[in-house]
This record gives sequence, C-alpha cells and structure tokens, in this order.
Amino acid sequence: MRVTTAEQALSILQDNDTIWCQSMAATPYYLLHALATVALSRRNLTLLQLHTEHSEVLCAPELSGHLRQRAFFVGSSTRQAVQCGLADYVPLFLSEIPKLFRSGEQPLDAVLIQVSPPDKHGYCSLGISVEATRAALQMAKRVIAWINPLMPRTHGDSFVHLSRFDRYVEYSAPLPQHLPVPLDAITQQIGQHVASLIRDGDCLQLGIGAIPDATLACLGQHQHLGIHTEMFSDGVLPLIQTGVINNQRKRKHRGKIVTTFAMGSQALYNYLDDNPEVVFLDVEYTNDTAVIRQNPQVVAINSALQVDLSGQVCADSLGTKIYSGVGGQMDFVRGASLSEGGRAIIALPATAAGGTVSRISSLLAPGAGVVTTRAHVNYIVTEYGIAQLRGKSLTERAKALINIAAPAFQERLAQQAWDDWRLNV
Repeated sequence: MRVTTAEQALSILQDNDTIWCQSMAATPYYLLHALATVALSRRNLTLLQLHTEHSEVLCAPELSGHLRQRAFFVGSSTRQAVQCGLADYVPLFLSEIPKLFRSGEQPLDAVLIQVSPPDKHGYCSLGISVEATRAALQMAKRVIAWINPLMPRTHGDSFVHLSRFDRYVEYSAPLPQHLPVPLDAITQQIGQHVASLIRDGDCLQLGIGAIPDATLACLGQHQHLGIHTEMFSDGVLPLIQTGVINNQRKRKHRGKIVTTFAMGSQALYNYLDDNPEVVFLDVEYTNDTAVIRQNPQVVAINSALQVDLSGQVCADSLGTKIYSGVGGQMDFVRGASLSEGGRAIIALPATAAGGTVSRISSLLAPGAGVVTTRAHVNYIVTEYGIAQLRGKSLTERAKALINIAAPAFQERLAQQAWDDWRLNV
C-alpha cells in the first residue's frame, strides 16, 4: 500500500479509467503533477473534478488522447482549456454530483485524495474539502491517497480509514491559500447594502471573495448569527471570535458551523484543525434544500456575472464562454426561499471592463447560462442599491433593476426595456 513516489502510487491506473479528484484547496496537486507524466503511458483517462488548484499541468496539449479533464466547476486552472475545447464542462447542481456517483450513473474507477495523517485508530481526514469526495470514496474501485502532514484534521464526514487506500504516498507540502483582498469602494458599498438585509439570528450561506468579506465586515453589531454554507473563508473568523457568530439560533446543527469545504489563509486552516465546532459534511446533505430550509432565517448570498431586466441570473458563463459553474447557487437560493423568514441575495458590481459594460442588461448575452431563473430570484444588489424582485411584474422588475444599474447606462436600459420587452419603465 505505502509507496515512496507519486508515480508509484498512480501506477495502478489503467487505460480508460474514470477518476475523481478531490477539489478546492484540498486538491491533491502532488499526485496531479505526477499524473501528467503517468498519463502519457495510458490511453483515454478521464479526470472528474470541481475547481482544482495547481493543476495547470494537466492542460498540456500533449496529453490529448491520454487524459481529458471533465469539470463540474471551472476555475483558473481549467478555464482556458475548457474555452479552447481541450477540456469539458458539465453543468450540474453541486448537490447532484454525489447522486451521480451513488446511483452508478457516473461510474468511477479511481479516486485521488489528499488527507491528514492517520490517528491512532488508522483514520485519516479529508481535511478542508469533503464536497463530493465522500460519495466518490464509497463508490470508486481504487483509492490513491496523498498523506500530507499539513492537512488539517476536520470533523464530520471527513474520515477515511487507511485500509481503504490501495496506494498512498506521504509528502509534506503547503495547502493552496486564498488571501483576503483589500476592499475597494465598490465592494464596500455592496457589502453595506447586503448587510442591511441581514437580521439578528440569521443563518448565512456565503462564499469567498471581496463581496462576502465586505458584507461580513459590516456585521459586527449583529447577534446570534449562524453558518450553514457550501463553503466559507477568512471573513467569518473575526465574527466567531467576537461571538457574533455563535450558531445558537439554528434548529439544525445548533452550535455548529456546517460546511462542505473551506478555502483561505493559513490562519483559517489553523482554526479548522481538530475543531469540533466546525463540521464538514457531504455536499448532497449540506446543499439539500430539505435540510437548508429547516433552519429559520436562512440568508443565501451569491454572485453573478450578468442579470437581465426580467431577473434572469447568469453566473457560469460570459456568453458562450464558460467562466465558472452552476455550483450550489440554486441549491441555496431555493433553500433560503423555503426557509421561514429566509432571503436569497444575488450581489454583483454594476459594471465590468473598467465601467464600460453594464452587468445589468436588457438581454443576457447570446449563449449565457441561466443559473438562477427569474421565478427563483429574490434580491439583486449592486453598489447603487437593492432591487427586490420576488412577486414583482416584469415592468416592476425592469424599473427596479434599472434603478440599481450604473447611472451612465440607465437611460439606454430604459429604452431597451421598451424595444426588447415592450415594458414602459
């Protein structure tokens, strides 16, 4: 079982294997770098994944015919390959990926993981990313593990016994980090607007980046906030330390932060290590609307690339060019809407390309993917204000969205509302 090199660990891969790769900041990149070499002696390998870190080596053109990536969420490592036709994108709700594996609809020959060292009972931890990897471990024929002493040991659905590994290699290397970025005036204004919609006792779902961080920075005077989320990052740490986030108003997993993966700084990873206050659970569970809605006052905060005047939200593509993925946005938009007193918020800057393009547009760009439908949308927030769309007519929606568009585009949008939709705003 134990081998000394990643290449030896991967030697059990066979032609035509379909492989799941643990993702996000737990990407087993030490194995992936070796896979780029091993794959050249194999034919027709398929690597299934979410967003991966430090995996650009797998986009090399010489791997054509040997290995092809199949991404359920596109990140910086795979974006160009997908847009150039060298890799594939699979649009699917994040909560549905484990179902693909467990039903046998998507067979798995092997799984690549990065884990903490085993405890005295022989159990390793998947650490900071459980997502669909729990289901993959249950269904894959072979398991190849990288045991990294720097991987935090986390609680929840993360444990896997050493006996499950067909091959494993031990190697110490730092985890990928995503450090908080400085907040500019636009993200601070958006954060203030989003924070104005949050009440004491709310249970939050939010991700990584400037807008979630700006929102969290405005919540210092709130009380009894909770977290049930797909992912979280450093922005929650100050609120946990001051007691603003205490999870005491939750009905489901009271007193616990519930997540399926985390990504951020070393300070975040240190906080997560052996911390029973945080539970990492299977994404089929964390993102299940029937679970989400059991907590009252769920507030889902998500982002978008473009919103049209009817409220359709594009979050995964720029026209026909895939940029990210469906992810868990709809899981939480719907779950929050079904929660007692819940709210779903889509927050985005009003413009792109240095202010030359309005993200609020009359029509979505040709080929743009609708991730959140106009029937599901609730609040849209930009730096210019808040548009509440649920229960509103198309005319009322268009008027509200034009009011939070950048002023330079409002007159043109009003004209397009008539030309494209026959809406008199």
